[in-house]
Formats: sequence, C-alpha cells, structure tokens
Amino acid sequence: MLLIPCTSCLSQNQISEARALLGPVCSQCGHALLSGEVSELGEANFDAVVLPHGLPVLVEFWASWAGPCRMMGPQLALAARSMKGRVAMFRVDVDKSPRLVTRFAVRTPPTMLLFLRGQELQRHAGAMAAHQIAEWAAAECHASGWADL
Repeated sequence: MLLIPCTSCLSQNQISEARALLGPVCSQCGHALLSGEVSELGEANFDAVVLPHGLPVLVEFWASWAGPCRMMGPQLALAARSMKGRVAMFRVDVDKSPRLVTRFAVRTPPTMLLFLRGQELQRHAGAMAAHQIAEWAAAECHASGWADL
C-alpha cells in the first residue's frame, strides 16, 4: 500500500500500487491524487505532501522571470503525464516560498529535487527535455533500489 497525500485537503490516502496507475481520487474530497499533472506546492503544504508520499516525488523550484523555467514548464508537464502513477511531480515558485529555497539551498531556478521516502535523493540544476527528466528520475530511483519506473 502507498500513502498518497491529497494536495487539496491534505488528507492521507492509502492506495494499492496497482490503483496508483488508474487515477485514484481522494477519499475525503474527491480530488485527483495522481492525475499526471504538475501541482503547485508552497510553504504551507510542502511537508504534508512531499514527506509522507508513497511514490518518488520530483519537485521543480522555478521562477516566472527565468527563461529556462518558462521553457521547462511544458517539458515538466509532458514528463509528469508520461510518469503518471509512478512519480508525483510538483513545482515550487521560488519567489513565493523563500523559506523552502533557503531550506533546500536552491541557488538557481530551475532546480529539480527528487525525493524518495521523504528524503532528498538527488538534484539537478538547469532545464531538461521531458524525456531527460523521465530518464533522470527513473535512473536515480533505480539506483536507490526503488522498483523500475
């Protein structure tokens, strides 16, 4: 069983690994849990969503004023759709969440952090194409002993 936090109501949902691929919804509010979309996180909900998450979590720290971030947004969305139910993907706006930027020592957007079981596994600074994001996340998770993505 996987513990999947709801980004809408922050309730914790237990679902089977098989159901993760089928688009489960929150048992409390009905919000899609693993929609294959990139959701926004901030200081108010980061820990409640990322730390207990049962899947690998990729978080992009981004800024609207950074050209590489604007280029990477659509690529991250494509990667999220391709990894639906296997990796949860989120974005944190560096201008709206300065404490998270400091906490994770993010120096330049875009920077992606990959979390597994609530711990930072790896990070990558700079823009990537969708297939590179998916390959990077899969390789890092595999190297840590996580099931193949």
